[in-house]
Amino acid sequence: HPTSHTRAARLSRENPQLFPPPASAHISPSTSPAPPSLSPPAGIGGGMDSEDCLPEGGKLPELKLVDARQAQGFISFFKKLPKDPRAIRFFDRRDYYTAHGENATFIAKAYYHTMTALRQLGGNSDGISSVSVSRAMFETIARNLLLDRTDHTLELYEGSGSSWRLTKSGTPGNIGSFEDILFANNDMQFSPVTVALFPVFRDGQLYVALSFVDMTNRKLGLAEFPEDSRFTNVESALVALGCKECLLPADFEKSIDLQPLQDAISNCSILLTERKKAEFKSRDLVQDLGRIIRGSVEPVRDLLSQFDYALGALGALVSYAELLADDTNYGNYTIEKFNLDRCMRLDSAAVRALNIVEGKTDVNKNFSLFGLMNRTCTAGMGKRLLNKWLKQPLIDVNEINNRLDMVQAFAEDPELRQGLRQQLKRISDIDRLTHALRKKSANLQPVVKLYQSCSRIPYIKGVLQQYNGQFSTSVMTRFLSSLEEWLTENRYGRFANLVETAIDLGQVDNGEYRISPLYSSDLAVLKDELSGVENHINNLHMHTATDLDLSVDKQLKLEKGPFGHVFRISKKDEQKVRKKLTTNYIIIETRKDGVKFTSAKLKKLGDQYQSLLGDYTSCQKKIVDNVVQVSCTFSEVFENFAAIISELDVLQSFADLAISCPVPYVRPDITTSEEGDIILQGSRHPCVEAQDGVNFIPNDCTLARGKSWFQIITGPNMGGKSTFIRQVGVNVLMAQVGSFVPCDQASISVRDCIFARVGAGDCQLRGVSTFMQEMLETASILKGASEKSLIIIDELGRGTSTYDGFGLAWAICEHLVEVTRAPTLFATHFHELTALANKNGDQHQHVPDLGIANYHVGAHIDPSSRKLTMLYKVEPGSCDQSFGIHVAEFANFPEAVIALAKSKAEELEDFTSAPNLSGEPSDEVGSKRKRVFSPDDVTRGAARARLLLEDFSALPLDEVDGSKATEMVAKLKSDFENDAASNPWLQQFL
Repeated sequence: HPTSHTRAARLSRENPQLFPPPASAHISPSTSPAPPSLSPPAGIGGGMDSEDCLPEGGKLPELKLVDARQAQGFISFFKKLPKDPRAIRFFDRRDYYTAHGENATFIAKAYYHTMTALRQLGGNSDGISSVSVSRAMFETIARNLLLDRTDHTLELYEGSGSSWRLTKSGTPGNIGSFEDILFANNDMQFSPVTVALFPVFRDGQLYVALSFVDMTNRKLGLAEFPEDSRFTNVESALVALGCKECLLPADFEKSIDLQPLQDAISNCSILLTERKKAEFKSRDLVQDLGRIIRGSVEPVRDLLSQFDYALGALGALVSYAELLADDTNYGNYTIEKFNLDRCMRLDSAAVRALNIVEGKTDVNKNFSLFGLMNRTCTAGMGKRLLNKWLKQPLIDVNEINNRLDMVQAFAEDPELRQGLRQQLKRISDIDRLTHALRKKSANLQPVVKLYQSCSRIPYIKGVLQQYNGQFSTSVMTRFLSSLEEWLTENRYGRFANLVETAIDLGQVDNGEYRISPLYSSDLAVLKDELSGVENHINNLHMHTATDLDLSVDKQLKLEKGPFGHVFRISKKDEQKVRKKLTTNYIIIETRKDGVKFTSAKLKKLGDQYQSLLGDYTSCQKKIVDNVVQVSCTFSEVFENFAAIISELDVLQSFADLAISCPVPYVRPDITTSEEGDIILQGSRHPCVEAQDGVNFIPNDCTLARGKSWFQIITGPNMGGKSTFIRQVGVNVLMAQVGSFVPCDQASISVRDCIFARVGAGDCQLRGVSTFMQEMLETASILKGASEKSLIIIDELGRGTSTYDGFGLAWAICEHLVEVTRAPTLFATHFHELTALANKNGDQHQHVPDLGIANYHVGAHIDPSSRKLTMLYKVEPGSCDQSFGIHVAEFANFPEAVIALAKSKAEELEDFTSAPNLSGEPSDEVGSKRKRVFSPDDVTRGAARARLLLEDFSALPLDEVDGSKATEMVAKLKSDFENDAASNPWLQQFL
């Protein structure tokens, strides 16, 4: 940045707390920092701008080490640390942090956006590059590394001199150590999962053993399933689980090509961690799980007996996550069999194509399906469940309709919906509070917050009981009966009694969490002494107000803070009493919000209060530990409450979205995958129509078996093809999640998978071209799709030459039609593909009821002005011309460029025109690109041309003499010319 010194100087003046001031003479600016060996971030949380964090100019961040000996001791320690290119290591220096070596270079470039943030620690010969980071900046970097990126781990060291120890470590799959930092001011929107994979060949078939651990919800899972060479099932499982980190054996057998598996992991933006194959073992697994799994060990033993290789993967996970090292895990985990077929499968390409999750560059929340549908009220719980539901859409018709029943109930009853929202807003994150209870450092705060949240549940029950609509029985079965069961005196009632008896709830509003003095005689004595001191302080407050002629509380305020008990008045009032204030009182600080001061009496009373409070805290610590430990035994109650509340939150969120849109959503009719069609009348794209200033034009989509099951959609760029095919996928996904859909009417045959190949983007960081990327994605579709899937393909084959691309597109279409037979939306600029719709052609006589149909997006060209107008309507039939140059005009290309483009296009069309062999007027024999051939001509002609090539290749030319060979070829040519006389498409080859 040319002006970065000026900017940084301003930033240092305005934000001195962001950059610690210079203090040490042992650190000098790095003269020639090495280039960073770590990649820049994929997107920094909070939209950090370089001007917000440049540490250049007058006040560069400095390390504050006391002497050179201390600095040398640290350098010696740092250089002995094991090399780990993924680890970003921070060192806690109490009021700020530091990073060193390549980590410092990475942070300077990625977060400060300038190399001048680097400092040299130590002499030039053995010195190391260093950078200091404020606490606020450290929190930002930690959130980015663990929540946004998936290519680094985070380590935090504490100590001094040459003695440092690792106190916290975190990975994208295990964020537990840093939860307090990551979610101090925002909700936890997902529960990260770590997966272990073990591929193996068995009976000539590739299988993958999978296990996962969700450390936030304390859940383990196992699965084994057959796999193809592209690992499409693995990718779907990683998406469904919300995986953030994946373990793989490092020393694996060479017979299995792991590159496609690593590509699948990379596509899902997951941290790949390699572990020794020896760690993938199942020895002592039953015994280990018996310690951490809740309940009897027998069901665990029965579950494990169903698996072979997944047990080794689970053993590697238990070891890697160190589950046995933390005794708070004991008896708190659950284990399940993960069934890949219990929900709709989505791969990473489909997640991107349908904009399911929020992107770092989204201008507003409505850009993604999650952002649009997230109208949840609870703190984090509803968001996490919505995130999970969007990645695991249902395929069971009854389950989908059960959700739709609840959404309809909430949508049709405003009082029910609003009453529920009012109560849900008051509920904290029960999952996280329960998680906090299990920590050894737990205190009374999560206990009280759990009590406050759960005390709202009877009100929620009351709101639900007032509903008497057509789905009242479902509401009772799904929610009320469960709530009544868990609210009984023997379950939640016991916890409520414990809190009300043991904790002084009257002090909670003051931000203090204490054991009630009635719970202990020793506490009662200390409480009386504290109350006595408080009374003296309050009397002094009134006396001081009288002395200064100020009103109590309104003008003279009594506060507790870092300085203990202090008085505070506004700057305006301070001017009135300045003389008396400076004579009789002690001024502590003057700030914009007023002047804080104390007196000798207040200071004495405040010290006395703090001393008694310390005694009270020490006395109650043992009781606090006991209350926390007993509260933790109610975890199952809290987990069940959280599950019910989260589900209610997401379902009412769906209802709120459905009725609050300018055009309300409708309930879809759901049929099984074996029957029914996909019919969307007046369908819209929910995210596009939600953007400001958009007047969305709805379109119908009829994917009917045997009629229009495979749709080829042509039309100009910007005409709406991509939006149309995406909105069909989004509507189907929303319906199977259990939401109403943006249509006038909808009927949906359940799909087991959505495959999408939308848009082409180079993956140059991984050495993958546009064309290679689209071929890899298409290969996944061809290998993984079935007749129960939904396939969405946009612009396939555009990444290579016209003829290669067209040939591939045609072959892929034929395979999808004849083999896969799944409902497909295929948007293309290859107008020749529309010939597939002629199912009477010679090529398709063996395939009955193909159901191929042509559609196009409408566009109008004014005959006089030649101006292009997009109509955004999808209509039957194929598009009869290309609009590329018109779109360039639409984009205000220079007139000279447009004129040259038209001239060149006309030259090419003349060049490819067929010769006039029939004596017909030349204007009736156009070029291939002018679309003068009927689809029937193309289909029949292609079949005849293929026959010619087959006959020619079958000639025994090496067995006959020259004259006989010439005679054979002449006959083939003569027959071909006779057949071509009635086919204009064939004549172009003669």
